[in-house]
Amino acid sequence: MKGIKKSLTEEYLYLDLSHQKEGCIFPLHTSITLFLLSYCDCKIFKVCLVLTEESTGISLLKNVLSEDVEIQIISRQELPPIVQNCCLPAVVERPDNFCRAGLAVVLRHIIQKSYEADPSKMEILELLGFKKTCLKACAEVSQWTRLCELTIPLAIENFLKESSDQPPTIPAEILELEKKLSEPVRVHNDDKLRRQKLKQQKAAGVRPSLDKEETKSKAHRQETSEEVDSSSASLDLRVAFSKLTVREEPAPANREPAHVRKARASDLPPLDHVFVEGLYFTLADIVLLPCIHHFLVIICKKLSEKLVEFPLLAAWYQRIQEVPRVKTTASQCGIQFLHLPELQTTSNEQQPSLDEVPCVEEQNDPSFIGGPRPTMTKLMEKGIEVMFSPHPCPTWTLDWDTLPAAVSPKEGKMSSDRALRKQQQLNNLVYVVTNQAKPGDRIVDFCSGGGHVGIVLAHMLPSCQVTLIENKELSLIRAKKRSDELGLSNIWFIQANMEYFTGTFNIGVALHACGVATDMVIEHCIKTRASFVTCPCCYGFIQNTSKFNFPKSEQFKKTLSYKEHMILCRFADQTAVQLPPQRRLIGKQCMFLVDLDRARAAEECGYSIQVISMEPESCSPKNNMIVGVPI
Repeated sequence: MKGIKKSLTEEYLYLDLSHQKEGCIFPLHTSITLFLLSYCDCKIFKVCLVLTEESTGISLLKNVLSEDVEIQIISRQELPPIVQNCCLPAVVERPDNFCRAGLAVVLRHIIQKSYEADPSKMEILELLGFKKTCLKACAEVSQWTRLCELTIPLAIENFLKESSDQPPTIPAEILELEKKLSEPVRVHNDDKLRRQKLKQQKAAGVRPSLDKEETKSKAHRQETSEEVDSSSASLDLRVAFSKLTVREEPAPANREPAHVRKARASDLPPLDHVFVEGLYFTLADIVLLPCIHHFLVIICKKLSEKLVEFPLLAAWYQRIQEVPRVKTTASQCGIQFLHLPELQTTSNEQQPSLDEVPCVEEQNDPSFIGGPRPTMTKLMEKGIEVMFSPHPCPTWTLDWDTLPAAVSPKEGKMSSDRALRKQQQLNNLVYVVTNQAKPGDRIVDFCSGGGHVGIVLAHMLPSCQVTLIENKELSLIRAKKRSDELGLSNIWFIQANMEYFTGTFNIGVALHACGVATDMVIEHCIKTRASFVTCPCCYGFIQNTSKFNFPKSEQFKKTLSYKEHMILCRFADQTAVQLPPQRRLIGKQCMFLVDLDRARAAEECGYSIQVISMEPESCSPKNNMIVGVPI
């Protein structure tokens, strides 16, 4: 109990509060967070509702939170300084130097804390899905996280605003979700479940029927007041709802029939969506429920003829009400479920999943000539050659022996050889940053990991404020532990995607930000007109995203196709020490050309750019630095 009490006094949850309309609290991120708090019966946070331009009284919120949850209404000026640099929702641990910001990060934290407070609530932890990865991937790179966390809530808010003045337009994001629900489900035990489904279909002929296991599992489900109609249950539903009661159905004792065992994977029936991520109820369902409910309310009121276009979404909406505690939670949060008519589901052609949509240019590019050499020759013909800027001080090094132990990367869990190479990498970045920094500057270490860069900078530059931004919680906790050992008072820790950091700063740093993360860092710095020092990594992961198209610079766009640029990216990853020297050389040249495109794009935004090779080059196979200063 002492541990829980400590959380109550130290964990503050900050939510935007704009207004309330027809039982919906705006913004929807706040409605979603309040729904999860109620669903988890979570009372370990002090909830602060932060007024925006529009405001509403706390009396309107009585049915949203349990009475024993402490609520404060505050202005934005009353937010802790670290939270003022982030988008809400946000959770802060006292003292106010560790913040978690962004919807997915905050919701996952609420789930984790609710489970830690009461480990018997295993069903709460199950919301994080298989391997606890539900909505864990960054919205900047995962189209699914982006759809759930950002685009659908925003689209529904705009839809609700539009509906008050005129007949609204169906959001494209809703159509995308309907399409997503028509795709076959992929789960970790996919083959096993599909073979069970084949067995069920073979036994029942055209229409599957219930077997003995269904009768046994029915007794478990009757323990809840919200029960699945067993007369219409299928294998998909049985698996899903047995998971909800934290009881797996017993595996059959007998061996599967030969016709089931020997069936080819291509002949197995697909698994249908029970919930939005597949067979199991997860955090994604909770995120989407308030959004889809308010969408359907407007559809039923003003565009009832459009309802037939969303049979899968309507079926999901009806099915989710059968999940234990969902109806109770919805009632507490002011959601009165609609009774929808049964809709005919039309067969859809299988669509590519969100993360598998191919690039049109990559499919058909008749001008493409394969391999890195023709592409490099093409660039040379346009006067684009490999030519690094000179290193400003190749022999400079920190005096690691005199620094406190917690400053050194040797304190991390790595071998002595790797720790030495990490020190060499830090020598390069720290030299450039310390020569640019002025007293009072704000320095942001993006994709900070365990804080190797940020902790050294905070120690070396005590008159500067250093902020570490990292999406992985455990890495940031390790960094904070090292900082506490050093007694640093000029350092903040923010667990968030980059998009949720809105603060101003003077210098941005990133050591080995993977793939397009480097491009996100550079873009963030350019928006703030901050200098940047980045060391890219994982060139092979570079691809077009919702935010970036490659090549980036006008000079490279006029010369290379997307596919040719991707060839450079793939070969840029071939710099490992075990590769032949000639191959590593080509990899190094491709690295430079990819980074030169980034440099040229930044120059088009009014920056002076240098692409420098770290010293010694052996410090890392990915040893380029892109240094940018606004002109």
